[in-house]
Amino acid sequence: MKQKFKTLACDWLPPAIVRQIRRRRSEDIRFEEEYATWQDATENCTGYDAEGILEKVLEATLKVKNGEAVYERDSVLFDHIEYSWPVLTGLMCAAAQNSGCLKVLDFGGSLGSSYFENRLFLNSLPNFSWNVVEQTHFVVAGKKHIQDKYLRFFETIDDCVQDIKPNAILLSSVLQYLRDPGKIIDTLTKIGSDVILIDRTIVNSNSVNNIYIQHVPSTIYSANYPCYSLSESWLLNRIGKTYDMAADFTSLDCPALRGINSEFKGYIFKKRA
Repeated sequence: MKQKFKTLACDWLPPAIVRQIRRRRSEDIRFEEEYATWQDATENCTGYDAEGILEKVLEATLKVKNGEAVYERDSVLFDHIEYSWPVLTGLMCAAAQNSGCLKVLDFGGSLGSSYFENRLFLNSLPNFSWNVVEQTHFVVAGKKHIQDKYLRFFETIDDCVQDIKPNAILLSSVLQYLRDPGKIIDTLTKIGSDVILIDRTIVNSNSVNNIYIQHVPSTIYSANYPCYSLSESWLLNRIGKTYDMAADFTSLDCPALRGINSEFKGYIFKKRA
């Protein structure tokens, strides 16, 4: 009954009010004070593979795929697509460099949220594929329920790269949730894709990667998991070994991040000639 009421509310409330409700959900996200190690944080939370997360994400994504909803992010449905225009610009840049060919490796891409966000602009390219690398249970669900002629799912970076040669890599809201983000960055930069796009990544202006526990409100799904606030200088130096930053941009607004002197940012990197 509660879920039915939420659905009805979204149908009859003015869009501006619906957006305000969803904005308040983001304001309910909070970050528990700093932990010394990733292991310490892990021992005090449920983790990203908590039961119920996949179920909610799959339910929302299927509504988008089937045309029952417009846009999904983190299992929350929206009445309009909130584009990340810099990300789309970077994707089009990669396609332009390769005669309209765009092969995306979307690391940690859930069930294809960014694909569904951008497919209107990308499906008309002469050679296009979107390839998500995710946790095993997400991959199984994606292959069974979501995959189509453009969108596919892989369990490892190696499996994806062996099947395609990506010319664009997307890391959207994922680096801060990895135990060792530096290792993943090094692995992905070695692929040699033309463009690396980072979006919705938590950064700070210090020289240290700080560790917190992020608490997600039950209005989204009940979970808490370890989370970095990455040193922006560390991140730029790590990728800057082989890539040049073409642009940076402010991403989502999250009031809770101001309390830990951090913010969501994004970046466009182009492979150094």
